[in-house]
Amino acid sequence: MSNGNYSIGGQVGGGFGASMGGGYGGQMGGGSMGGGNGGGDAPAGDLIFDVTTQTFMADVMEASRQQPVLVDFWAPWCGPCKQLTPIIEAAVKAAGGRVKLAKMNIDDHPEIAGQMGIQSIPAVVAFKDGQPVDGFMGAQPESQIQAFIERVAGPAPVSQTDTFLEQGAELLLAKDYGQAAQLFGAVMQMEPDNVTAIAGLAQCYIGADDLERAKQALELVPEEKHSDEAYVAAKAAVELAEQAASLGDLAELQDRIAKDPLDLQARFDLALGLNGKGNKEGAVDELIEIVRRDREWNEDGARKQLLQFFEAWGFKDPASAYGRRKLSSVLFS
Repeated sequence: MSNGNYSIGGQVGGGFGASMGGGYGGQMGGGSMGGGNGGGDAPAGDLIFDVTTQTFMADVMEASRQQPVLVDFWAPWCGPCKQLTPIIEAAVKAAGGRVKLAKMNIDDHPEIAGQMGIQSIPAVVAFKDGQPVDGFMGAQPESQIQAFIERVAGPAPVSQTDTFLEQGAELLLAKDYGQAAQLFGAVMQMEPDNVTAIAGLAQCYIGADDLERAKQALELVPEEKHSDEAYVAAKAAVELAEQAASLGDLAELQDRIAKDPLDLQARFDLALGLNGKGNKEGAVDELIEIVRRDREWNEDGARKQLLQFFEAWGFKDPASAYGRRKLSSVLFS
C-alpha cells in the first residue's frame, strides 16, 4: 500500500553566575521561551478511540480533513491484533497528536471493512482529507509503524527542548559554562522537572567551581528520578570535585611521586586533583600508571576510580574514550 495508489491488497535571566535565589528560578525568565517542545503529548483519550459504522463518517472521514486518522480493523479472536495493539497505540501516543487512531471491531461492525475489501486482519488504513491514502496488514514492528506514521503525517517536528539540551551539552563539553547554563535554564522554564537540564545546570556550576549551587540544583531532582543517568553523572561529578577540593596544593603530591614513583596513594590523590582542575587526561594517566604498576592496589581502587570518572564525564566526553582505550591496552596487553 502506498500513497497515490492506495489498495488494501529560553534564557537564564541575569546570566550565569547570578544568584539562584534558592533554586534555578530566582533569576530565570527574561521572557517566555515559546510554545513548549513543539509536539507535546495529547491525552490518550483524544487520540485513541473506538469507532462504529454509525460514527465512521464523522469520526474518521470528516475528522481526517483536520488531521490524519488511522483506522485499526480488529477482532477479539485475532491473535496478531493483540500483538499490534500495544505497539500501534504507543506509536500514536508518541507522535504527540499528529495522528489519531480509531479502532473498529469488525465482528460488531463488519460493513466498513466489507466495503473496503478487507479480508485479513489486523489491517490499518490511514485516512487523510476524507480519503484512504495508505495502509498495511498484519502485525508490524515498532520501527515500521513509526515510518508509516511519518509517511502519513510527515516527520516529527524538532523539539525545542531537545535542541536546547543538545546545544547545552556541546557547550558544556567546550567549557562554555555560561552559555550552556542559559540553555539548560531555558529548558527548565519549559519543563521544571527535566532531569537532563537540571543535571546539566549542576555540571555548569561544577565547572565554575560553585559546588554549593551545583548541589542546590541537584536537590530539584525528585528522589524517584535519582537513577537517571544524567543525575548519577552530575552527582558523581560533585563528589569528585569535593574530593579534589580537599587535596590542597598538587605540587606536594607531584613532589612525592618524583621522589618515589611507587607512592601510589600520591598518584591516586593527584589523579583526583587533576580531574578537579579540568585535566582529565592527566588524571587518566595517573590512574593507568597505578593499574600498570599494581593492579590489585587498594582493592583495584585505581580501575574503580577510572570507572567513576567515566560515569561523571559521560560516555561522549573525549576523555572517557581516551581512558577506555588506555585501560584496555593495560588490561589486555
